[in-house]
Amino acid sequence: MSREEAWSWMGRGLFTERQYLVLKYRAQGLTQEEVAGILGVARSTVAAIERAALRKLRLAQETVSIYKMMHAAGYIDIPAGTHMVDIPGIIIRKADELGVKLKGDFNLVYGQLRLLIGSRATRLPRTVRAVIYRDGSYEFLEVHD
Repeated sequence: MSREEAWSWMGRGLFTERQYLVLKYRAQGLTQEEVAGILGVARSTVAAIERAALRKLRLAQETVSIYKMMHAAGYIDIPAGTHMVDIPGIIIRKADELGVKLKGDFNLVYGQLRLLIGSRATRLPRTVRAVIYRDGSYEFLEVHD
């Protein structure tokens, strides 16, 4: 099976064919006007299709987060303003409290948090949720009010 056949077989997930195409072309850097020309529709139609597709994407992400939370041993919300160096210890203590041996040490936790935050800040710029799973894995999620 070729790569193209495999992709075709996988489908488009929750997206309609038009939503898939609009997002694909937009990801390639095309403007809404250019996508409209390719699809033979008005630019406003492309905008509406893109908006609907992004709404579906947000809902799918929220659904996955809810599912993951159902399988978590626990979580802790770390408030904005917390000193970055304190966070690995907070997470390790929470894992201990939950009876979970965390897969990671201070440096690994700190490094992954830096990837999410994407800055050199010494304090957490926004609230972050640390989700701890029963197998010792963990992940950071952005908390949206």
